[in-house]
Amino acid sequence: MGSYVDNNLIRDEQVAYETKYHWKIFFTLRGLFTLFILPALDRWSDEFVITNKRVICKTGIVSRKTFEMNLNKIESVNVDQSIMGRMLGYGTITVIGTGGTRESFPDIANAVEFRKKFQEVAG
Repeated sequence: MGSYVDNNLIRDEQVAYETKYHWKIFFTLRGLFTLFILPALDRWSDEFVITNKRVICKTGIVSRKTFEMNLNKIESVNVDQSIMGRMLGYGTITVIGTGGTRESFPDIANAVEFRKKFQEVAG
């Protein structure tokens, strides 16, 4: 588990599932032009976690963007996968909250498993 989630768990909160970016992020133009350094930093630093109380998504190292939402405020977690995404096991996760809040995170490893764990914890 990453340091951001470790440092920000609230009382009686436990991690139920954690994932990261799929290895396919290395095979993009961004990966090739930066000699795979930026994708490696992204994969090492970004965190996508489901706890027994909320969903936490943190991206960035220097400039940090966090998305945290209580489970009871989430209407659904959607997964979009291309054909390659289905074959290789990655997809885009979209978290839709009450009031129309919508956040998407592309190229997440085991995206279907992320949604399944959310449904198990929230249900």
